[in-house]
Amino acid sequence: MNEACDFIAHEAALLDAGRFDDWLALFSEDAHYWIPLLGAAQADPYSHNSIAYEDRLLLQLRVDRLKNPRAHSQQPGSHCQHVLQRSTLESGYGDGDGDRASHPTDGELVLRTPFIYVEARGESQVLLAGSCRHRLLRTGSGFAIREKRIDLLNPGRALPAIQLFI
Repeated sequence: MNEACDFIAHEAALLDAGRFDDWLALFSEDAHYWIPLLGAAQADPYSHNSIAYEDRLLLQLRVDRLKNPRAHSQQPGSHCQHVLQRSTLESGYGDGDGDRASHPTDGELVLRTPFIYVEARGESQVLLAGSCRHRLLRTGSGFAIREKRIDLLNPGRALPAIQLFI
């Protein structure tokens, strides 16, 4: 469990340091990054709109955009800080995403981590809170993220543009 908690903290530290390629390398090839519009009440990404539901290819495209010096949305560049509470092990959550069972398969762990996220760009700053659920797959070298689900505390409110990754 401590190894998995350390992995979650390492993932957030990579984002805070702007090491997006290293962060993306933590995801499995079949991974999804999901921010439900209804928060924890949303059982899957198919029956209702989501703030984000991205597979690994879309994550790669976002990382490439962030690295492009001509990206208008990054003039000036964005920076972020994650403040994490201790992760707790869960047996599963919701009804799954339609492709995966609600309970982890062999070799998977599901961890829930409450967080505060701050993103700053120029003179503006965005503050978000919620819980993150990581579905982690055990690999020969540690863990890979199979799914990262972010349940925002108040997802239905009007949100400013989030440039980085929660």
